[in-house]
Amino acid sequence: MKKICFYDTKPYDKVFFDFYKEKFGFEIDYFESKLNFNTAVMAKGYEAVVAFVNDTIDEKTIDILYDNGVRIIGMRCAGYNNIDFKAAFNKIHVVRVPAYSPYAVAEHAMALLLTLNRKIHRAYNRTKEHNFSLNGLIGFDLHGKTIGVVGTGKIGSIFVDICKGFGLNVIAYDPYPLQGSDIKYVSFDRLCEESDIISLHCPLTKETRHLIDKDEFGLMKKGVVIINTSRGALINSEDLLIAIKEEKVGGAGLDVYEEETEFFYEDKSYSIIQDDILSGLISMPNVIVTSHQAFLTKEALNNIAEITLMNIKDFFDDKPLENEICYQCIKYNHCQKDKTSRCF
Repeated sequence: MKKICFYDTKPYDKVFFDFYKEKFGFEIDYFESKLNFNTAVMAKGYEAVVAFVNDTIDEKTIDILYDNGVRIIGMRCAGYNNIDFKAAFNKIHVVRVPAYSPYAVAEHAMALLLTLNRKIHRAYNRTKEHNFSLNGLIGFDLHGKTIGVVGTGKIGSIFVDICKGFGLNVIAYDPYPLQGSDIKYVSFDRLCEESDIISLHCPLTKETRHLIDKDEFGLMKKGVVIINTSRGALINSEDLLIAIKEEKVGGAGLDVYEEETEFFYEDKSYSIIQDDILSGLISMPNVIVTSHQAFLTKEALNNIAEITLMNIKDFFDDKPLENEICYQCIKYNHCQKDKTSRCF
């Protein structure tokens, strides 16, 4: 049996990976620690590593893994902005799960919007204390409002369909529009100007980092609602907090935060949060922060475990790596290999 070590293990990870490990012929040891240059030495003696989007897979980490015999990293997620692909190229193959459940993320984005708009979170807390007042719980009809969807890949396009079901007027921005789609595409500036609600469904790249900052907030309608279930650094969090305080932004539903690595997925209920921006956002009555849980459904976790282990098995079986990402993919903005080859 091939040996795999698994970083940043949570109870729900173990359940689903244990279900598939014998099917694919793997022995898995689970570590609670996140993967970084301090913990990479723990991978000595293992032939593969399973990692996550909040691990730090920089050049030092990659060199330690490589020196200890690791030749493949299986990312149990779609995101990969935490990896130094230039350092990994010609050393360690990196595979990912490109689509585990786009429905899970799209549905969570709508859940954030509905909860935020109709103040469900506040009403829930009130009635628990036998407070049945309706003061301060006024929302607005989604029907007829304009929602701007940024990114129309698998998740974004499903979210568009959900929005249409609510009678929302959908406009979208994507540098690579879906061909043959009836989605109405506009420029990003126009999307900011016309939208009552903006929902982000695009990857984090050099071009999209701080896609929304003080300049974009300046273009938006007063009271605009922002939803982000993609990557935290798509929004300049400091500028967002200021826009909320100035009542330019009427509400924000955030499943991600640009400095989330230290906090998300961990129990910090007995700790003082040493992040003034995150603390400020959480304290706002018109902000909902969830802990990067949009993907967290049974269907998604099952797909993540199965595809991650299949990716690694394909590597050891000398098969093509369909879900491989590498430096060339990043450098040329698309994969240079065909489906019968590997990046190197």
